Amino acid sequence: MATASAVAFVVFSCKGNLSEAEKLDLNKIPIQVVDSMFFVQSENGQVKMRVESSRMEVYERDTLSYDLFPKGIHVFGYNEDGLLETTIDAEQARHDKTPDGARDKWSAYGNVVVHNAIKNETMKTDTLYWDSKAHEIWTDCYILMYSPSGSMQGYGMRSDEMARNAILKHPFDNEFILGSDTTQVVVDSVNFIGPMLKK
Repeated sequence: MATASAVAFVVFSCKGNLSEAEKLDLNKIPIQVVDSMFFVQSENGQVKMRVESSRMEVYERDTLSYDLFPKGIHVFGYNEDGLLETTIDAEQARHDKTPDGARDKWSAYGNVVVHNAIKNETMKTDTLYWDSKAHEIWTDCYILMYSPSGSMQGYGMRSDEMARNAILKHPFDNEFILGSDTTQVVVDSVNFIGPMLKK
């Protein structure tokens, strides 16, 4: 008699779990989760880009697959000389891609900061898009751009992917320092190695 009640209990509990499983939307469940993700893209043996995130979730669809970075993302872009030139930090990000490779678009959200270390220029916005095939970054949101020579703000920006020549679409209330000191020495603190030691 005890055995029959145990079997009935197991059947009842499995039935309860199956009804909960049927409520799951498999389209909202990642097929892969990567903690402490680290990705390096190189070309001809030279590092071009490095991406770091504490969590990456991979979602597969028939027509469009995407990666989510719900805990933030850090992107490091290197120039032709192998020097770290551009960094991008955001609270969240998404990478969309099609199976045929026709689409490869990144979106960054929440306190997005783009910094060009060589030009010492910084941009801050809420949303930023990057098209890796067109090699462009842009936004239609409010953006603040500043450097040692002044600051600009407005709505909408378009630039090359290294943030070398950003163009503000609708500027307002900007401040600049006219003129420059030709004797000023600028130190690249990102790529600076330090003084050579005497032997």
